[in-house]
Amino acid sequence: MSERQKMAAGAWYTCLDPELEDLRQTARRAVYAHNTCQPDDRGPIAPELLALFAETGHMCFIEAPFHCAYGFNLSLGDRVYFNAGCTVLDTAPVRIGSDTMLGPNVQIYCAEHAKDPALRADGLEIAHPVTIGENVWIGGGAIILPGVSIGDRAIIGAGSVVTKSVAPDETIVGNPARPIRGRA
Repeated sequence: MSERQKMAAGAWYTCLDPELEDLRQTARRAVYAHNTCQPDDRGPIAPELLALFAETGHMCFIEAPFHCAYGFNLSLGDRVYFNAGCTVLDTAPVRIGSDTMLGPNVQIYCAEHAKDPALRADGLEIAHPVTIGENVWIGGGAIILPGVSIGDRAIIGAGSVVTKSVAPDETIVGNPARPIRGRA
Protein backbone atom coordinates (compact mmCIF):
# COMPACT_ATOMS: atom_id res chain seq x y z
CA MET A 1 0.00 0.00 0.00
CA SER A 2 1.13 3.55 -0.65
CA GLU A 3 1.39 5.98 2.27
CA ARG A 4 -1.72 7.75 0.95
CA GLN A 5 -3.63 4.46 0.89
CA LYS A 6 -2.49 3.70 4.44
CA MET A 7 -3.62 7.17 5.55
CA ALA A 8 -7.03 6.65 3.92
CA ALA A 9 -7.37 3.20 5.49
CA GLY A 10 -6.73 4.51 9.01
CA ALA A 11 -3.40 2.67 9.29
CA TRP A 12 -0.05 4.04 10.44
CA TYR A 13 1.66 5.89 7.58
CA THR A 14 4.66 8.14 6.99
CA CYS A 15 3.61 11.76 6.45
CA LEU A 16 7.04 12.57 4.96
CA ASP A 17 6.09 10.66 1.80
CA PRO A 18 6.66 12.61 -1.49
CA GLU A 19 3.13 11.94 -2.78
CA LEU A 20 1.59 13.30 0.42
CA GLU A 21 3.92 16.32 0.28
CA ASP A 22 2.75 17.03 -3.28
CA LEU A 23 -0.87 16.86 -2.12
CA ARG A 24 -0.15 19.22 0.78
CA GLN A 25 1.58 21.60 -1.63
CA THR A 26 -1.54 21.61 -3.83
CA ALA A 27 -3.60 22.47 -0.74
CA ARG A 28 -1.14 25.23 0.24
CA ARG A 29 -1.58 26.85 -3.18
CA ALA A 30 -5.38 26.71 -2.89
CA VAL A 31 -5.28 28.08 0.66
CA TYR A 32 -2.98 30.88 -0.48
CA ALA A 33 -5.38 31.78 -3.30
CA HIS A 34 -8.28 31.90 -0.83
CA ASN A 35 -6.40 33.91 1.77
CA THR A 36 -4.92 36.50 -0.60
CA CYS A 37 -7.78 37.07 -3.04
CA GLN A 38 -9.82 40.26 -2.77
CA PRO A 39 -13.04 39.34 -0.94
CA ASP A 40 -15.27 40.69 -3.72
CA ASP A 41 -13.39 38.53 -6.24
CA ARG A 42 -13.10 35.46 -4.02
CA GLY A 43 -16.72 34.97 -3.05
CA PRO A 44 -17.59 32.76 -0.07
CA ILE A 45 -14.83 30.21 -0.90
CA ALA A 46 -12.09 30.69 -3.49
CA PRO A 47 -12.60 28.39 -6.50
CA GLU A 48 -9.16 26.80 -6.00
CA LEU A 49 -10.07 25.81 -2.45
CA LEU A 50 -13.59 24.74 -3.36
CA ALA A 51 -12.17 22.40 -6.00
CA LEU A 52 -10.20 20.51 -3.33
CA PHE A 53 -13.07 19.74 -0.96
CA ALA A 54 -14.77 16.34 -1.02
CA GLU A 55 -18.18 17.97 -0.74
CA THR A 56 -19.52 21.47 -0.21
CA GLY A 57 -23.16 22.30 0.43
CA HIS A 58 -24.99 25.48 -0.52
CA MET A 59 -24.22 28.88 1.00
CA CYS A 60 -21.05 27.89 2.88
CA PHE A 61 -18.62 30.65 3.81
CA ILE A 62 -14.99 30.49 4.88
CA GLU A 63 -13.41 33.67 6.21
CA ALA A 64 -9.74 34.31 5.53
CA PRO A 65 -7.30 33.33 6.77
CA PHE A 66 -8.04 29.61 6.61
CA HIS A 67 -5.77 26.56 6.51
CA CYS A 68 -6.27 22.90 5.67
CA ALA A 69 -3.74 20.10 5.22
CA TYR A 70 -5.23 18.38 2.15
CA GLY A 71 -8.77 19.63 1.56
CA PHE A 72 -9.92 16.45 -0.17
CA ASN A 73 -11.04 14.96 3.17
CA LEU A 74 -13.27 17.93 4.05
CA SER A 75 -17.06 17.66 3.56
CA LEU A 76 -19.38 20.55 4.41
CA GLY A 77 -23.17 20.53 4.65
CA ASP A 78 -25.30 23.54 3.73
CA ARG A 79 -24.71 26.94 5.34
CA VAL A 80 -21.52 26.00 7.19
CA TYR A 81 -19.60 29.05 8.42
CA PHE A 82 -15.90 29.24 9.34
CA ASN A 83 -14.82 32.44 11.06
CA ALA A 84 -11.31 33.82 10.55
CA GLY A 85 -8.26 31.77 11.44
CA CYS A 86 -9.72 28.26 11.35
CA THR A 87 -7.41 25.29 10.74
CA VAL A 88 -8.48 21.81 9.60
CA LEU A 89 -5.73 19.18 9.53
CA ASP A 90 -7.75 16.75 7.44
CA THR A 91 -5.53 13.69 7.28
CA ALA A 92 -8.78 11.71 7.73
CA PRO A 93 -12.35 12.60 6.73
CA VAL A 94 -13.79 15.68 8.45
CA ARG A 95 -17.54 15.98 8.03
CA ILE A 96 -19.35 19.11 9.18
CA GLY A 97 -23.15 19.14 9.14
CA SER A 98 -25.47 21.83 7.84
CA ASP A 99 -26.00 25.06 9.77
CA THR A 100 -22.84 24.59 11.85
CA MET A 101 -20.79 27.63 12.82
CA LEU A 102 -17.13 27.68 13.82
CA GLY A 103 -15.84 30.70 15.72
CA PRO A 104 -12.48 32.31 15.03
CA ASN A 105 -9.34 30.20 15.37
CA VAL A 106 -11.14 26.87 15.76
CA GLN A 107 -8.76 23.98 15.11
CA ILE A 108 -9.70 20.47 14.00
CA TYR A 109 -6.99 17.82 14.12
CA CYS A 110 -7.15 14.30 12.68
CA ALA A 111 -3.51 13.19 12.98
CA GLU A 112 -2.08 11.38 15.97
CA HIS A 113 1.69 11.14 15.94
CA ALA A 114 3.72 8.16 17.12
CA LYS A 115 4.56 8.22 20.82
CA ASP A 116 8.05 6.79 20.25
CA PRO A 117 10.41 9.72 19.48
CA ALA A 118 12.35 7.83 16.77
CA LEU A 119 9.15 6.81 14.94
CA ARG A 120 7.78 10.34 15.33
CA ALA A 121 10.99 11.74 13.81
CA ASP A 122 10.42 9.41 10.84
CA GLY A 123 6.99 11.02 10.33
CA LEU A 124 4.89 8.09 11.53
CA GLU A 125 1.29 9.04 12.25
CA ILE A 126 -2.24 7.69 12.09
CA ALA A 127 -5.38 9.62 11.13
CA HIS A 128 -8.77 9.49 12.90
CA PRO A 129 -11.90 11.05 11.37
CA VAL A 130 -13.78 13.93 12.98
CA THR A 131 -17.54 14.27 12.57
CA ILE A 132 -19.47 17.39 13.56
CA GLY A 133 -23.26 17.23 13.39
CA GLU A 134 -25.84 19.74 12.23
CA ASN A 135 -26.56 23.08 13.89
CA VAL A 136 -23.46 22.86 16.09
CA TRP A 137 -21.84 25.99 17.49
CA ILE A 138 -18.11 25.83 18.20
CA GLY A 139 -16.77 28.82 20.11
CA GLY A 140 -13.59 30.66 19.20
CA GLY A 141 -10.28 29.02 19.90
CA ALA A 142 -11.76 25.55 20.52
CA ILE A 143 -9.63 22.56 19.58
CA ILE A 144 -11.24 19.33 18.34
CA LEU A 145 -8.92 16.33 18.70
CA PRO A 146 -8.64 13.24 16.45
CA GLY A 147 -11.53 10.76 16.43
CA VAL A 148 -14.07 13.07 18.08
CA SER A 149 -17.73 13.12 17.02
CA ILE A 150 -19.94 16.04 18.02
CA GLY A 151 -23.69 15.47 18.00
CA ASP A 152 -26.35 17.67 16.44
CA ARG A 153 -27.12 20.97 18.18
CA ALA A 154 -24.18 20.67 20.59
CA ILE A 155 -22.37 23.78 21.81
CA ILE A 156 -18.62 23.82 22.38
CA GLY A 157 -17.49 26.71 24.60
CA ALA A 158 -14.77 29.09 23.47
CA GLY A 159 -11.27 27.82 24.22
CA SER A 160 -12.42 24.27 24.96
CA VAL A 161 -10.22 21.29 24.14
CA VAL A 162 -12.51 18.49 23.00
CA THR A 163 -10.87 15.14 23.75
CA LYS A 164 -13.99 12.92 23.74
CA SER A 165 -17.13 12.67 21.66
CA VAL A 166 -20.02 14.99 22.52
CA ALA A 167 -23.69 13.94 22.69
CA PRO A 168 -26.42 15.75 20.73
CA ASP A 169 -27.75 18.88 22.50
CA GLU A 170 -24.86 18.84 25.00
CA THR A 171 -22.93 21.98 25.99
CA ILE A 172 -19.31 21.45 26.97
CA VAL A 173 -16.58 23.79 28.16
CA GLY A 174 -13.03 23.71 29.47
CA ASN A 175 -9.75 21.85 29.07
CA PRO A 176 -10.47 19.03 28.82
CA ALA A 177 -14.02 19.92 27.80
CA ARG A 178 -16.76 18.68 30.11
CA PRO A 179 -20.55 19.02 30.10
CA ILE A 180 -22.25 21.92 31.84
CA ARG A 181 -24.83 20.52 34.25
CA GLY A 182 -28.07 22.19 35.29
CA ARG A 183 -28.07 25.17 32.90
CA ALA A 184 -30.83 26.11 30.51
